[in-house]
Amino acid sequence: MKTAHDAIRAGYVVPDHIWKGYIGDLSDEELLFRPFPGVNHIAWQLGHLIASEHDMIGQCCPGAMPDLPVGFAERHSKETAGSDDPSVFLKKEEYVRLADEQRAGTLKALESLSEEDLNKPSPESLRRMWPTIGDCFLMQGTHWTMHAGQWAVFRRKLGRAPLF
Repeated sequence: MKTAHDAIRAGYVVPDHIWKGYIGDLSDEELLFRPFPGVNHIAWQLGHLIASEHDMIGQCCPGAMPDLPVGFAERHSKETAGSDDPSVFLKKEEYVRLADEQRAGTLKALESLSEEDLNKPSPESLRRMWPTIGDCFLMQGTHWTMHAGQWAVFRRKLGRAPLF
């Protein structure tokens, strides 16, 4: 790695490979599967991850992130985590498209920042967990990996072989 920017970009490659691999052969209906009571299904988690990246990077770099569909964040809020209504959630291809669009926005925002910018304090609402702007960018890959790790259990409960 030559720069912090290089390290941050590299930190997105494996998480993107993992989460896309885990959902690659799942149907839209399987995205709504709950392996155990009280566990958030993958459709909700995908929306949560997309909305979170949009919000966090948008707070760090106002105006940098592509728009999400109207009501998207609300449909993937804590209040909707218990919903199994398929009309509330999107099709897999839509989640993948939105995730890719948001990641492109994240990468474009990253390129607009200097090394010094990455060391600046993050917005107050994020600072307790991610003290710097750079921490907020680093967290994106980690967040996706954390959730994708849960999806290995979903896949096994659905009868799928391990992928990784």
